[in-house]
Amino acid sequence: MTEKGSGGGGGGEKEDSSGMTVDERYSQWKSLIPILYDWLANHNLVWPSLSCRWGPLLEQATYKSRQRLYLSEQTDGSVPNTLVIANVEVVKSRVAAAEHISQFNEEARSPFVRKHKTIIHPGEVNRIRELPQNSNIVATHTDSPDVLIWDVESQPNRHAVLGTSESRPDLILTGHRDNAEFALAMCSTEPLVLSGGKDKTVVLWSIHDHMSTLATEKAPASSGTNIKSSSKSIEGNDGPHESTSVGPRGIFSGHEETVEDVQFCPTSTQEFCSVGDDSCLMLWDARSGTNPAVKVERAHDADIHCVDWNPHDENLILTGSADNSIHMFDRRKLASKAVGSPVYKFAGHEAAVLCVQWSPHNRSVFGSAAEDGILNIWDYGRVEKAQGVGGDTMGNYPPGLFFRHAGHRDKVVDFHWNSIDPWTIVSVSDDCASTAGGGTLQMWRVIDLLYRPEEEVLAELDKFKSHILTCSA
Repeated sequence: MTEKGSGGGGGGEKEDSSGMTVDERYSQWKSLIPILYDWLANHNLVWPSLSCRWGPLLEQATYKSRQRLYLSEQTDGSVPNTLVIANVEVVKSRVAAAEHISQFNEEARSPFVRKHKTIIHPGEVNRIRELPQNSNIVATHTDSPDVLIWDVESQPNRHAVLGTSESRPDLILTGHRDNAEFALAMCSTEPLVLSGGKDKTVVLWSIHDHMSTLATEKAPASSGTNIKSSSKSIEGNDGPHESTSVGPRGIFSGHEETVEDVQFCPTSTQEFCSVGDDSCLMLWDARSGTNPAVKVERAHDADIHCVDWNPHDENLILTGSADNSIHMFDRRKLASKAVGSPVYKFAGHEAAVLCVQWSPHNRSVFGSAAEDGILNIWDYGRVEKAQGVGGDTMGNYPPGLFFRHAGHRDKVVDFHWNSIDPWTIVSVSDDCASTAGGGTLQMWRVIDLLYRPEEEVLAELDKFKSHILTCSA
């Protein structure tokens, strides 16, 4: 795969399996917004964005909160590529009026999104990841072998006009021998960074010894025993500057094609996993060397684009592939050099799956985004319930499928669960194929009547029984 999300998607005339065109599906979705969503904000992007991530909470108010949002701008060269730091307002649960959330102009910018700072990025931003220990520090991938580390609070605000010099990254992580464009992860417990690239390797860094200097005036960082530091000359901000370069803690080899995604084990700083265009899932343990501890061959029938490790259950790993499916693996049932043996296969997309992510709040819930323009929310806990009633599917939907977000009209290239606000998601689509440019950013929350315990929902609805009967008459 040469470009993440490079195929399929969009086009108002293309029909899905239900026989609906994208425009018809979108119109149907928009009419159902007051029923399906507690809150939704739609924001038109001038340039496509390949990545979006929630940042730190800034302020809590009675009816809304203010939070950072990171997103990229992939331009056509007439202006520089940028890393955008925005301040967004997130309306709290059960505050937004149902009749208002569906009244938006697709071509307009949302009043809930305000650009706070612009960083002139060296090349287009393919992937953004925030550091869990300090979400003001983010890592980015571009079309180069290096990983760039930014302290977004200390970075100056720049004007994105042609000819402007690039911003200087606070750290440059070196170690790849070829471009590393998409595979990027941060450890949840320590300042460790993981990356994969076209050189078929997985590279691990520690930035622990540099954490104290990231928020200062670029003081020289100390060098730890596992870190090799040097300098790279970067032109930008206030002129030439020697940026600190950090060498790898380890380089891990085993893939035979480009590594497309990586993820840390949630309970170990030494264990991680990777997937690639060789259709393999690999589990690694840095304590036992640089070869894979487990190699699952033919984990899918095509390139594997994404992987995520369940933060609530260290045994469950998700993978998403160009074969349109999501596989769930239990690492207790994997053996070294095994052939793909997922404990379950989720088939609810009609094009390549580009992104999978477990919910930070619900151990059995995860999301998947694909080139078909759909973001699905799944609950694997419902799979056995569906099969227990004597069928493999519930109606026309695959078991485990909980919710379908059809608010994008082209391929959904990234999404991110909000760790602060349960059931709230930000998603972004690259709309170039359908609208000849730009993208769509959406922040949304599923209505709680869909996921709360059935007894609670029925009790609440019973209070309004007479009103519901009147409306349906």
